[in-house]
Amino acid sequence: MKKNNIILIGFMGVGKGTVARALVSASDFYAIDTDDLIESMENRRIKKIFKVEGEPYFRNLEKKTAIWLEKSVDNTIISTGGGFFKQENLNKIGKVVYLKSTFQGILNRINAAPNAANKLRKRPLLQDMEAATKLFNERAPQYESCADIVVNVENKDINLIVEEILGQI
Repeated sequence: MKKNNIILIGFMGVGKGTVARALVSASDFYAIDTDDLIESMENRRIKKIFKVEGEPYFRNLEKKTAIWLEKSVDNTIISTGGGFFKQENLNKIGKVVYLKSTFQGILNRINAAPNAANKLRKRPLLQDMEAATKLFNERAPQYESCADIVVNVENKDINLIVEEILGQI
């Protein structure tokens, strides 16, 4: 049985955390972030986990988190890391909402933030723009195919995004 959660998926930097916080303000849901859960569990930053242990280790932590979410979490907005959508039990955790944007739209969003340099630095996969563009192009159709709802967020006001998501849920 599908749980009463909203899972936000999309490429890194698309605004999943921002949308999650806005959804909480407009609903009775709580919000959690899978990357924050992993950092707390490991007591270190994602960037450090990637650097020291590598991506396969991190993906295993995401799997552990996905299993816990399925068993233990309900009535929650779950913002996810960019690769979390690959978890086999994703659809058992809740309703999957893909926050869609172009790659350039994501970069524009990050660069417009007051702490843009920090936002770029904390995303290890955005350190090589050529590789990041390739990854974006690979993932975009995959995000769309596993989503229950697709919401284009590029250049859209946060209130309109929230209204669209809640209207479709």
